[in-house]
Amino acid sequence: MIQRLLTQETLNEDNTFLFGARQTGKTTLLLQLFPIARFYDLLESNTFERLQRNPSLLRQDLELCESGTLVIIDEVQSLPILLNEVQWLIVRKGIRFILSGSSARKLKRGGANMLGGRALQTNLYPLVSAEIPDFDLVKAVNQGMIPRHYLAREDKYWSMLQAYVAVYLREEIKAEAIVRNLNTFTRFLEAAALTDGEMVNYSNIAQDCGIDSKTAAAYFSILEETLIGYMVPAYTKTVKRKIRQAPRFYYFDVGIPNYLLGRRNMTQGSTDFGHAFEHLIIQEIVAYLGYHRQLEKLSYWHTYSDYEVDVVLGDAEVGIEIKSVEEVQSRHLHGLKAFKEEHPNVRMIVVSFDPVPRLFKEVEVWPAKQFLAQLWAGKIYKSKTYVL
Repeated sequence: MIQRLLTQETLNEDNTFLFGARQTGKTTLLLQLFPIARFYDLLESNTFERLQRNPSLLRQDLELCESGTLVIIDEVQSLPILLNEVQWLIVRKGIRFILSGSSARKLKRGGANMLGGRALQTNLYPLVSAEIPDFDLVKAVNQGMIPRHYLAREDKYWSMLQAYVAVYLREEIKAEAIVRNLNTFTRFLEAAALTDGEMVNYSNIAQDCGIDSKTAAAYFSILEETLIGYMVPAYTKTVKRKIRQAPRFYYFDVGIPNYLLGRRNMTQGSTDFGHAFEHLIIQEIVAYLGYHRQLEKLSYWHTYSDYEVDVVLGDAEVGIEIKSVEEVQSRHLHGLKAFKEEHPNVRMIVVSFDPVPRLFKEVEVWPAKQFLAQLWAGKIYKSKTYVL
């Protein structure tokens, strides 16, 4: 059994909203960490129908419990009205709650009671390298890090990705009741995959999908709010060079664009592998910062003269380029060197397939697996807010 980084202590310190895309392992984790907690699974028809018919039954069920009793409600976004009962039980009875779900959108957009600051929000990400003792980097690049997909045999993962995209993504959006034309949205998912890791141009994507740019922007917001994807903003502090400010979009797991773009059985050295490898490394950085509540520290840098740095951490504290090459050379350093001219105190790093770490023209070159080990040990960017 894989040991996730989120611990009982982390989730048990206060009332908690635990969000994460479907199949990231929320239910499995909660059952593993809290086997004796009162557990309400709103995907169970009987439980859902009972509480939908009479939400006050939750209060009646728990009113005799002792203060400090832990209660878990899974897929809470499917019945937001329960949050009124949850708040009453927190305030009047001292009951503690973990409220998990695959989307915060329905809660926030629907005006649901978000408990007035009485609950922390924590996200569960797909698996990360630090959770897998025998982590296989090439497998992760190809299959993604959703637990079922990464752990699947090589001949099985593609059909799982197919089912995930065809069933889950469509059903998740359909359940939100916010997209009228699912066929158009399916075309948008494919267009978004083509721009995965690239600067977002709403007009171009809208043209590809036969929609207007406002609809394209709204669709991207849906992907973000349902945790299917996220935007990485541009680093906008500039000294002399004119920089591009459009955000970059990434699906939450590299397996999703792999399937949508037909990227299968990729090998190091191919263009497709390079794109997927970059996505995976950024996916790990996002998870690291997310678990340490520091996601606002992530950005990228790209000038109009096409100098770029894939990842900027903090206030130009660390700049990272991601190259799927076996030997980093001078031509791979142009973006970092240009960035250093404007931000002289930046720590420059290239993540690659070099065989050993080395210092090359003031730039640290790290083999990918060793970089990830350093990242999760807090030696790349030491967050001031530790959650794990």
